[in-house]
Amino acid sequence: MRTKILAGPLALALLLTACTGEESPTASGATKTVKIDIHGWVGYEAQAAVLAHLLKSRLGYQVQTREMAEADSWKGFETGEVDVIVENWGHNDLKEEYIEKKKVALSAGLTGNKGVIGWYVPEWMVKEHPDITDWRNLNKYANLFRTAKSGELGQVLDGDPSFVTNDEALVKNLKLDYKVVYSGSEDALIKAAQSATKNKTPLLLYFYEPQWLFTKVKLVKINLPAHAIGCDARPARVACDYPPYLLDKIVSKRFAETGGKAYELVRNFQWTNDDQNKVASDMINEDLTAAEAAKRWVEENEIVWKDWIPR
Repeated sequence: MRTKILAGPLALALLLTACTGEESPTASGATKTVKIDIHGWVGYEAQAAVLAHLLKSRLGYQVQTREMAEADSWKGFETGEVDVIVENWGHNDLKEEYIEKKKVALSAGLTGNKGVIGWYVPEWMVKEHPDITDWRNLNKYANLFRTAKSGELGQVLDGDPSFVTNDEALVKNLKLDYKVVYSGSEDALIKAAQSATKNKTPLLLYFYEPQWLFTKVKLVKINLPAHAIGCDARPARVACDYPPYLLDKIVSKRFAETGGKAYELVRNFQWTNDDQNKVASDMINEDLTAAEAAKRWVEENEIVWKDWIPR
């Protein structure tokens, strides 16, 4: 869905366990190195870490990772640089190009996560202004959200510009007295939400689920015009809320054909928002590396993953 450059112990844990050599096929032709791209939000990283842990510990595969923006990852299906995108948020245009036209990728099924994108405010704002959750009233409150970056307009705080977003079109087409300001990362959005809650600072932000932050901070979603099929078909004219996302896994066609049990595991993988949030929360709030958090979750949830493992 959304992309930051990963740094520090989270990325290091994955990279230290990655294979840096060439792929080595088994006698049956199945590759023994799985190339997983890492996108810029912690939930994605959590899912990738769990898959990597199971691929290595249960099936004996090696895992090679790289940090990439969402759209750039899809190019790797054509060049052979990526086998798996573990969490895809829509991207029907990319599916059309790489799955339907170029036929170098395919969907490996749903992740089980239910994806939601929208605009949110801290709960305390709703208690003070109960009608603020109706988009029709946002202009009435625009002055509350003014910042140095938005000037005379209210601010809608977005993440990285590469995240899935219709916000600039929404502001224009709904005639809202707001300006979209990009914070640059998921981390910046999280810190803004935490600060706005703690200090009672007005904040209107783009955010999404699954996300561990909802277990720590109370945010309330703004009711934008209801989504209807086709209302977002023309990006420049979008004037409706984001659709619900049934997140899926995307793999290269080559990996589907030669990945053997690794591909079967990726295809079988299916968990919940709560599962993902547990791993992500351990990474952020318990100061565990992605690999450590994944290992903990695997040890505690065999009942969930045991049926993912190919026989």
